[in-house]
Amino acid sequence: MKILEVKNVTKRFGGLTAVNNVTFDLEEGEILGLIGPNGAGKTTLFNCINGVYKPTEGQIIFKGKDITGLPTYRSAHLGLSRTHQIVRPLNELTVLENAMVGACYGRENMNLGDARKTAMEMLEFVGLAEKSDVLAGALNVAQKKRLEMARALSAKPYLLLLDEVLAGLNTAEVTHMLDTIRKIREQGVTIIMIEHIMHAVMSLSDRLIVLNYGSLIAEGSPEEVSQNPEVIEAYLGDPDLAARLLEEEKA
Repeated sequence: MKILEVKNVTKRFGGLTAVNNVTFDLEEGEILGLIGPNGAGKTTLFNCINGVYKPTEGQIIFKGKDITGLPTYRSAHLGLSRTHQIVRPLNELTVLENAMVGACYGRENMNLGDARKTAMEMLEFVGLAEKSDVLAGALNVAQKKRLEMARALSAKPYLLLLDEVLAGLNTAEVTHMLDTIRKIREQGVTIIMIEHIMHAVMSLSDRLIVLNYGSLIAEGSPEEVSQNPEVIEAYLGDPDLAARLLEEEKA
């Protein structure tokens, strides 16, 4: 069953076309990887999906409902949540209070008591429970990434948009985050993830779509996409890279 339909979405900023006539569907329970060079329009597409930007053209359907241009708080109430590439926690609030924000303003619009319980569960899930009383501004980068994830999950989403959650993490932290993402999917949450760490996105994704200069240039399984000549030219840059990445994934 389709949870998301992106239909001919275009976003222009004056004379700049950041997203150009992009169309794709997302099945419930799927992990979809969104890749492409820097400046390809990936985050702009996320912003169109969750209501930060209203598309110049096109339509976005979420769980059968037209949410094109719907404000972000209303899409959060419908069950669409996201993390951000540049994490911006509420530094003067505790870790627990940050996660509670997601619960209070998410799909179930929880009261403070329920929000506290849910937020604590999500902090335990991402491995931050012992930091619950610490001010968010005191966390390191990896911990802030996990807090961003906990806040998004506290909103009880059906669909989670992950924007480069692995960026800036070391090898052990990447492994921990990949395990967390797999567990999120096991709980029935559908995921779209923007990522530049290719072996990671290939190992996680059921399917990949590729943007270049705002246009969708390829779609398919990780194997199909990584061997697509247009993708290699635009992004991967090395005809032998696909084989190496797939071998890393198997290992």
